[in-house]
Amino acid sequence: MSQLRIRTRTTPSGPVIEVAGELDHHSAPEIRDLLPGLAIEPGQQLVVDLGGLTFCDSSGITVLLAARNVALAAHASIVLAAVPDMVSRVFRVVGLDQVFPVHPTVQAAEAAWTPPTG
Repeated sequence: MSQLRIRTRTTPSGPVIEVAGELDHHSAPEIRDLLPGLAIEPGQQLVVDLGGLTFCDSSGITVLLAARNVALAAHASIVLAAVPDMVSRVFRVVGLDQVFPVHPTVQAAEAAWTPPTG
């Protein structure tokens, strides 16, 4: 069993959550608990870096949907970065590949972000 490791940081485009290890029913609450404390400004994007993920069950997918809801409530967007093949396959099967924009790296996600004008 691989313990979940979470690291957060803030970039000009918005917060980045780096997830490594197993995202399952035991560890998903760790991410759910940090979501309300994220500083997400309108127009920013929340990037969830899944590059270190080794396992993800339905609880993990649920917490990613919760992160999406937090971003949308803040009038921001959410993107996933470095999604492992095993998660990509599940997303395609359940249709979540149509819900989450995906980038190959965090850097690509940040480069694709367009700051709000106004």
